[in-house]
Amino acid sequence: MNKLIITCAISGAEVTKQDNSFVPYTIEETAQEAYEAYKAGAAVIHLHVRNDDGSPTQDKQRYQQAINAIKERCPDVIIQPSTGGALGMSRDERLQPTELSIEMATLDCGTLNFGGDDIFVNTENDIKYFAQIMKEKDISPELECFEKGHIDMVLRLYKKGFIHAPLHFSFVLGVNGGMTGEERDFHFLRESIPADATFSVAGIGRYEFPLADLSIRYGGHVRVGLEDNIYLSKGVLAQGNKELVAKVVEMAKLYNREIATPQEARQILNLKEKNK
Repeated sequence: MNKLIITCAISGAEVTKQDNSFVPYTIEETAQEAYEAYKAGAAVIHLHVRNDDGSPTQDKQRYQQAINAIKERCPDVIIQPSTGGALGMSRDERLQPTELSIEMATLDCGTLNFGGDDIFVNTENDIKYFAQIMKEKDISPELECFEKGHIDMVLRLYKKGFIHAPLHFSFVLGVNGGMTGEERDFHFLRESIPADATFSVAGIGRYEFPLADLSIRYGGHVRVGLEDNIYLSKGVLAQGNKELVAKVVEMAKLYNREIATPQEARQILNLKEKNK
């Protein structure tokens, strides 16, 4: 079984300091949270950026500042910018991080209700457009799937040549409006992808650690972080992203899964390192 790749989603676009005071906004806070997650065992930093007031932005200059600051502290870490951005952003606004020298980025693979009147729109043409841009720029996509239909979309576009191997899926489960994060859901998605594909699981809220446990046991990888869940345990706020990563490291020991370094993660995911 491959070593375990831990991704840390340190801030997201929606969670605020009112939810958990450790959510980073500034470049300094972002770099420090990334560094502490990296020291705890994260090989990949899933990166959103904020303005200093906490509002989400996809501004490529802000991303570059954050990437530079993170790389100063942990030069070998894999930085995975989000192209999801925030609700209401245009395609090209969301794609700004791909104009930078990055090795990996997220690719959202379907539209999803986000609760209330919020809809996270990713049409088939959006997905084709994002995939083409990433292919042209030699950026490896992490295929974010919130339910089974999104996997079916990926496999259909893969057969048509819009999405290329190697395929690395991220099952994002427990979003309000998406697929829940019960064990049956995990197995349904895991068994729906090609045998030679890799996958990671991001459980939202209370699903974070039960799904992490399943993914560790069944050969997948794990994403945790304040973007997805602000609690270390029921009612106990995490004192930063590092505590969430450290909990996964301890869980992995129960199954004798070693933790992948960034370089080992690159080999598992067939990434081409940049920013050297």
